[in-house]
Amino acid sequence: MEDSLGARTFEASFDDLFDRAYRLAYRLLGHAESAEDVAAEALARAFAHWPRIQGLEYRDAWILRVATNLALDALRRQRPQQASLLRQVRRPDETVVLRLALGGALRALPRRQREAVVLRYVADLSADEVAEALRISPGSVKTHVHRGLAALRASLGSSFAEVIPNASLHSA
Repeated sequence: MEDSLGARTFEASFDDLFDRAYRLAYRLLGHAESAEDVAAEALARAFAHWPRIQGLEYRDAWILRVATNLALDALRRQRPQQASLLRQVRRPDETVVLRLALGGALRALPRRQREAVVLRYVADLSADEVAEALRISPGSVKTHVHRGLAALRASLGSSFAEVIPNASLHSA
């Protein structure tokens, strides 16, 4: 009985969760098919852990965190050369270049900073939602985001405002 109830709540949540995971993955990867794969894998993992996560206040953030990690893994497999990508002349494919550079810069961050920055600015969660997802205090989220954004600014230089536009409004 518990299993069928859990399956029903998963089915009821699936469309919204898949859409959010897809949008997050697409922002990082810039490729629809890869984003669909990431979203599907994130939801498959959520289903496997559904009895444990379905009632959590930060359930959605848990799934977005999984999607973030999967998207970053996909970027890692592409093995971009970040520094050379940023030096390339701007072309119509510059969005891809910027996404690859962002992926490289995010991979270079410590895990907590990377998770905090991605959940805050790519998944567009509030600081409180990020704190719940990472099981840390909102103050720690702000510290990790602050340090992560500073490192990204140093790594990406003038391209920073293009790859994380809403973060450029905040001082590091």
